[in-house]
Amino acid sequence: MRKSLILTLLISLSIAPAFAGTIKVDSMYAVLKTEKEDTNKVSTLISIGFQLIYKANYSVGDSLSEYALQLANRLDYKRGIARALRNIGLINTRHGDAKKALECYKEALKLYEGMNDISGQASVLNSLGNLYDQTGDYAMAIDNFFKVRDMFTSIGNKQGVAIASNNLGIIYLRRGNYPKALDNFLVSLKGFQELGQKNYEMEILLNVGIIYDEQGENDKAYTTDKQVLQMAQETGDKRIEANVLDNLGNLFQKEKKYKEALAYSEKGLKQHEENGEKVEVIASLNDFGQTESHLGNYDTALVAFRKALAIGEDVNYAEGIGSACNNIAATDTLTKNYTEALEYANKGLQMGKKIGSMSLIEDAEGILSSIYARKGDNSNALIHYKAFITARDSIYSNQNTKKMVAEEMNFDFDKKQAEEKAKQDQKNLIAEQERKKQAVIRNSFIVGFALMIALAFFIFRGYREKQKANLIITQQKAEVEQQKELVEHQKAIVEEKNKDITDSIHYASRIQHALLTTDEYLGNHLKEYFILFKPRDIVSGDFYWAYSTPKGAFHIACCDCTGHGVPGAFMSLLNISMLNESVIERNITRPDLVLNDVRTNIIKALNPKGLDTESKDGMDSVFCTIDMQNKMLHMACANNPVWIIRENSLAEIHPDKMPVGIQYGTERPFTLHSQPINTGDCIYLFTDGYADQFGGSKGKKFKYKELKQLILDNCKLTMQEQKTILDKTFESWKGDLEQVDDVLIIGIRI
Repeated sequence: MRKSLILTLLISLSIAPAFAGTIKVDSMYAVLKTEKEDTNKVSTLISIGFQLIYKANYSVGDSLSEYALQLANRLDYKRGIARALRNIGLINTRHGDAKKALECYKEALKLYEGMNDISGQASVLNSLGNLYDQTGDYAMAIDNFFKVRDMFTSIGNKQGVAIASNNLGIIYLRRGNYPKALDNFLVSLKGFQELGQKNYEMEILLNVGIIYDEQGENDKAYTTDKQVLQMAQETGDKRIEANVLDNLGNLFQKEKKYKEALAYSEKGLKQHEENGEKVEVIASLNDFGQTESHLGNYDTALVAFRKALAIGEDVNYAEGIGSACNNIAATDTLTKNYTEALEYANKGLQMGKKIGSMSLIEDAEGILSSIYARKGDNSNALIHYKAFITARDSIYSNQNTKKMVAEEMNFDFDKKQAEEKAKQDQKNLIAEQERKKQAVIRNSFIVGFALMIALAFFIFRGYREKQKANLIITQQKAEVEQQKELVEHQKAIVEEKNKDITDSIHYASRIQHALLTTDEYLGNHLKEYFILFKPRDIVSGDFYWAYSTPKGAFHIACCDCTGHGVPGAFMSLLNISMLNESVIERNITRPDLVLNDVRTNIIKALNPKGLDTESKDGMDSVFCTIDMQNKMLHMACANNPVWIIRENSLAEIHPDKMPVGIQYGTERPFTLHSQPINTGDCIYLFTDGYADQFGGSKGKKFKYKELKQLILDNCKLTMQEQKTILDKTFESWKGDLEQVDDVLIIGIRI
């Protein structure tokens, strides 16, 4: 179900007052009547036009912006031309004319670049990001918003950074990455609060409400949305009011309170139509139709869905088109109109694949499976059901979910620490009270005892020397006992600390294993394989990583980070994150370019100043892309080779003698190796831990030559049998000696 996300329309610093809502439109109109035809009048026209666009008064805003453009052209006022073009682009974006909007933005961007105006460039790139989001090109949207944030950071524009963070949060939310979405929303909210911009607080709060909704915290989502609705009504912001009405309708629909949901959806739809917001009208129609369908009003629902589809095709809104097609197919299935249902479900599936929306794919595959099952076509029903399960698992089993689990564990840990601290504070308070009580008793006792001693002094004077001797003996015995107790106490503390450290490392090991690619995921994409993974310590500096692109190419990496144990594990977590950003977020898939990009990011993270005295950490890595469609294997190797066995003949792909990180000498790009592959070929990736292990009768290294021969001797066996032989040979060779390094070998049979 669609939620009303707020994508902020960014303008440059030169018209920041209008953006902040502090300029009175009426007073501006008064100024226009007396102003000459000069650049000041252009700026005033643009400021009024933008504020009207922001308030959804598109017709008047368009007229003023066009007037400003004409006047700026007559005056050859380039900055005014660029600002007016951006206004016109915003209007076309809201009306769904993506082609015209793109033309305006590109022309404005060219003008700002000619003037070297960073703020102006960032504002146009932000608007381009909004346009790409509307057309379903999320990768381009993210790329633009990152550029916007970097530009505004470079010039110290806090408002621009807050806006870019909000927009990044929205795209991450669309892709299901809730931790990154929430991080960006909170950065944005803090920025707007520091700037005192209440109108933007409403927008961010609305987006945070969607996070609550997605996480099933309906009460928090409802409270947040009602707060935003009240603020929007008090300020007269019709645009935000319409969006929050949509979200309240979604909440009630989720709770199956369909009458309440319908009431909010109708109000939101009506407000969007009055505002002239076509994209929002599409989403509202889809929501309205879903609620009518739940109430059994299928004809009314279909009318709404078909209207949404028509508008979506008119404005080229990809996500809205896909949702409308899936909704029509689902409703046709309920009314047994299977022919039309199949047609629209396939359209929804195609749109989902086109824009890479796993949620659209999941919905379409589920509907197709249901249609074929109802028609008695169990074969096709099973095919689409499996595709539905794959899409669902892709949504809930990706790295983002693992990061959410890690964040949840951190939250539980912090909560536990807070509880323990509260208990300890209470114990300290009781102990302090008891100490004061004992001090009073002790002082009273001392005074009384001193009087008794003074009296007894004269009676027992003769025995004083004997008493002193007895006292010394007693003190010596007490000191011996105290020393013994102190030693036992210190021993207990050391044992407890060791246990805490070991437990923490075991906990870190569970988190590290959660981030490694699962056997289930590898099994879904590889015919036959094995992974021999033997960390030297509880946690490892070696790791493996895999990802399958929607086009079918399978990427796998075998990596050895600097160090082992806890330092190596920290490096492995950093490098896994770098691979995710390069391949999944930046869509870099060619092996040599992946290693180049990861190297650049590692250097930025660990050695930003480029000093020789700083960290030389990084990793040795093999990154392979298996292209089964074209029967090709593409590789890039940093210090570690790749072995390929075909018909008992071993070919070695030699690596670049440099790490993925900081190196001595001139930095060179990694080499791309490409090799044809056939069915039955065996591919081996490995780190240096196996070959460097000391053992045998003379305590020497195992070496690569012996490892190569061992693999050749057993390459015809199954991959699992090969793994067993490699493991037993390693343990036999090591004997009673310690394992010197982490061990990782990956074998794949094509």
